[in-house]
Amino acid sequence: MRENVEVFVEICREGVQIPSYAREGDAGMDVRAAETVVIAPSKTVLIPTGLKVAIPDGFEIQVRPRSGLSLKTPLRVANTPGTIDAGYRDEVCIIMQNTSPDTAFTVEKGERVAQFVLQRVPAIQFKQVESVKDIGNNRGGGFGSTGVS
Repeated sequence: MRENVEVFVEICREGVQIPSYAREGDAGMDVRAAETVVIAPSKTVLIPTGLKVAIPDGFEIQVRPRSGLSLKTPLRVANTPGTIDAGYRDEVCIIMQNTSPDTAFTVEKGERVAQFVLQRVPAIQFKQVESVKDIGNNRGGGFGSTGVS
């Protein structure tokens, strides 16, 4: 049984559904568009969700794409994963890009546009050192080092 974390949610637009899991055990909850938005070719827009959230300290909600939407349409969640910080209290919007160079795409009100995934966020405490070379294991390589030569 997995842990349940209480996140308070305010509906700030009419006809909005609170996100829910499609199936038991899913990592992501489907989130829907709160209004119909036409996205012009090659443009990036905000899709309002009609939701405001109060996330507990030590957590974030990540905004991730829905695989079916990414596969079947030219729509992409532009900053993947997006982060909703614990201190954010305004309406959550999804930054959506239409990658089609010549065709507008309409997102309908109520359409599932992204997923919310709740994640723990430990605080980073940087410790400055002279060199990180001998700390832990250095796997070597860089960008593309495990790809095709």
